[in-house]
Amino acid sequence: MLQALPRLNRAVGRIRCVGAHVTRMARNGSGSSAEDGGAVTAAILIIGDEILKGHTTDTNSAFLCQGLRKLGVAVQRITVVPDVREVIAEEVARLSPSVTHLITSGGIGPTHDDVTFESVAMAFGEGLRAHPELTRLLEKYFGEVDPKSATIKLAMVPESAKLNHGTDPKTGQQLRYPLVSVRNVYIFPGIPSLLERAFDSLAHLFAGSGTTFHTREVFVNADEADIAPVLSRLQADWGKRVALGSYPDWLSNYHRVRLVLDSDSVEEVERARAQVEEKLPKGSIVRLITDPVSIVTEEVYSLSNSRSPLGEKVAAALRTIETALDQYSANEICVGFNGGKDCTALLHLYYAALKRHHPDSKDRVKALYIRIMSPFPEMERFLQDTIKRYDLDLVSVEGSIRQALSEVQEKRPELRAVLMGTRRTDPYSRTLAPFSPTDQGWPDYMRVNPLLDWTYHDIWSFLRTLYVPYCILYDKGYTSLGSMDNTFRNPSLKVVDGRGVTRYRPAYQLEKEEEERNSRA
Repeated sequence: MLQALPRLNRAVGRIRCVGAHVTRMARNGSGSSAEDGGAVTAAILIIGDEILKGHTTDTNSAFLCQGLRKLGVAVQRITVVPDVREVIAEEVARLSPSVTHLITSGGIGPTHDDVTFESVAMAFGEGLRAHPELTRLLEKYFGEVDPKSATIKLAMVPESAKLNHGTDPKTGQQLRYPLVSVRNVYIFPGIPSLLERAFDSLAHLFAGSGTTFHTREVFVNADEADIAPVLSRLQADWGKRVALGSYPDWLSNYHRVRLVLDSDSVEEVERARAQVEEKLPKGSIVRLITDPVSIVTEEVYSLSNSRSPLGEKVAAALRTIETALDQYSANEICVGFNGGKDCTALLHLYYAALKRHHPDSKDRVKALYIRIMSPFPEMERFLQDTIKRYDLDLVSVEGSIRQALSEVQEKRPELRAVLMGTRRTDPYSRTLAPFSPTDQGWPDYMRVNPLLDWTYHDIWSFLRTLYVPYCILYDKGYTSLGSMDNTFRNPSLKVVDGRGVTRYRPAYQLEKEEEERNSRA
């Protein structure tokens, strides 16, 4: 078949010629393997102009790092290269002898820029050949394959290539297309879904080191510069037994630094965590719940049964929501959500009640978002994060509330009730009841108001007790959020420190509730 491919013959010749140089690089390297008594290591080579140009976001690196680490494999390096044969070949020749496994991603396909097979052959001074099994697979899938067609590139692999047949761990079925490897180089597709499926089906190729990595996180509500000396001393004491990473987080509502402790010894990592918590400033450690949504029902109902003042408010709100769920199906209810603190608390409450009321339901929570002019970028980002966090089915409309509800009636005629985060201290809300139909002349909806008797401080106590994420603007001095045109920091939260620098305390530290709307024009 190769004789029928003059274009690929020329490529083979070029590969052999250039490969002679890079092969010397591979032979001069010193490998790293478990058999030599060292740790099992890996390098990841991401191939694609689209990554370097920003046309595509690389998610394969993160997936591979996480998957390999679970298997006890330490990733030493991630490199991104363009679709250039010589560049790819040089990286393969350089990385292959330095690690146990080299994983490539991308550059497999029928187009002109799919050059990974050719490049790996070049790295090891090999030619290409049409692999009989791959050729049969192509013919089975595409029918008879013209030797001059672009499709045949999928079967043209390095001469020493090995085919690795994976088994789907969920179905037990063998995957249709095998993974090609050459020596310790495993050539994965670049499409994330295909790469992930192939990796999961062939995890045994990379397992077996006997190493298990243990990771612990410590969340700290202190400036990184203030705790840096303590961290440096601790790392020096631990040496290589425990690795300590320090990562500032400017978008968290509850901590400013995330510390990550890593070791192959569970005893060492636990001892290190205890030392960190002992040495850091008193009161700076945050016992953060990193995924409050996953335990929302348990946490919210536990709070409602606590008999505390806040627990009583939570219990009353849940009774209103549960009544709504008795009167309407989940498909007929949506939550009014604009990213503010009140509707964030309401969404968390409703999600807890819904999951308890319909534990087996796969229906997504419907949320009504009325777009405004000139929204804060931080609010837009929080909105997108919240959609992902609660897997919301967002109904997005614009205009006045009356216009928005009319549009909702047209878009989602099945909706009959809207949960609102209204409190009695809000404008025009003093006489509302927990269940209040819309006024005459308005689109016909039932407004459900579970938070009517909550105070400003109740909202903040609820959110921060359960570590519910909220818009970061509230940590920057804003207490009531609208658009960028009518919202500013609350003067009541303004402070001037000893150096004369002006800053603003977070919204939850506002003392007088009647000053809440002082941040709105």
